[in-house]
Amino acid sequence: MSAADIRADILAVVLVLLAALLAAAESAFARVSAASVAELPHGGRVDRLNRVVADRARYVNVALFGQIGLQITAVVLVTRVALDRIEPGGLAVLVSAVVMLLVSFVLLGVAPRTLGRQHALGVAGVAAAPVGLLAVVLAPITQGLILLGNALTPGRGFREGPFSSEAELRELVDLAGRDEVIEDQEREMIHSVFELGDTLVREVMVPRPDMVVIEAGKTLRQAQSLALRSGFSRIPVVGENMDDIRGIVYLKDVSRRVFEYHAAESTERVESVLRPATFVPDSKPVDELLREMQAQRIHVAVVVDEYGGTAGLVTIEDILEEIVGEITDEYDSARAEVEELPDGDVRVSARMNLEDFAERFAVVLDEDEIEDIDTVGGLLARRLGKVPIPGSSVRLDGWTLTAESQQGRRNRIGTVLLHRPARDQPPSAAPDAATPTAETADAADA
Repeated sequence: MSAADIRADILAVVLVLLAALLAAAESAFARVSAASVAELPHGGRVDRLNRVVADRARYVNVALFGQIGLQITAVVLVTRVALDRIEPGGLAVLVSAVVMLLVSFVLLGVAPRTLGRQHALGVAGVAAAPVGLLAVVLAPITQGLILLGNALTPGRGFREGPFSSEAELRELVDLAGRDEVIEDQEREMIHSVFELGDTLVREVMVPRPDMVVIEAGKTLRQAQSLALRSGFSRIPVVGENMDDIRGIVYLKDVSRRVFEYHAAESTERVESVLRPATFVPDSKPVDELLREMQAQRIHVAVVVDEYGGTAGLVTIEDILEEIVGEITDEYDSARAEVEELPDGDVRVSARMNLEDFAERFAVVLDEDEIEDIDTVGGLLARRLGKVPIPGSSVRLDGWTLTAESQQGRRNRIGTVLLHRPARDQPPSAAPDAATPTAETADAADA
């Protein structure tokens, strides 16, 4: 073995160790968060970590570039030494490839990255200064290579290089859930936050038929009575009809006025204590609306459709329920959305979300059919082709859906009864899947 081969072996080992350090640094840089840095006592390391968090892409790019460069150089050196020692040349190349594959996987892939993730703050704090200096020297090269990669890649490129997308973050959350790093409820909540940006106001609002409103000419006493009976402290005030929203009346304002001047409860009208209403389109993303409601310090907004009519009402509570689940208090009705009956049938709310319904009862829905409807009641009406009345029924994927009780001033269907005819009779004897029964059709025509 020549002195040159010994020097090459030593240099290859040094390069692999340096590449391992950069791999650990890259993993640590990607994992350090502003929240974890904020918990550290002030000092030089905190300042370095804050610079990493502020410009994470540059640090990760440089660490990755240095790691790849050192790793390739080590492969070249090992291959050169193997060619000098082993005959024939093909076997030498194979041996060097196997050796460097094992070394790269263990010393560059698994061990340093695990170390960087387990001790992210410590590794990042130590590596921040040398990598930052290296970033200044290699900045033109790394930025040029990113631009070249973006030019060669179809579609829109990334100015700072390709990093974690929302899909990758979702996968990390699921992995953390499987490893019991986070609880199932926490995992579902994180996914709900991601989905918030894809959710429209119309999907979370209280629909127009379910809104509780009061006419502008009603007295303050009547407003108090409605608020106490309904359990709502903020009620829209209407003029001629539901599309004429004059404002919002707050129970606190009514109570304060009545407390200050008791006779006002019968002599003053609701319109005297109105607050302006906030109007939002039903196509607005929920996350944008939440930010606006926080900034403007409002808790309720009136939702309007594309024609300017009142589509519904949305509150901050409705939005938060998309993240944390159903929020109830001592005034909310305890009636379940799904009720198991003793005879095996199931009663569900006509307002039950279609996606929840399909998942709960393993029902396959036609995407084209449900494109513009969101509830079980809407699906029933779509299948019937007319407004359902009590007794109207349709077949759906093995279930018979029967409209039950009417409620409200509009006599809308309140609940739907689910029954499986297959338990009592052969499937062939059941009514056709999309055709109402004869009694239903006659009742609907009446």
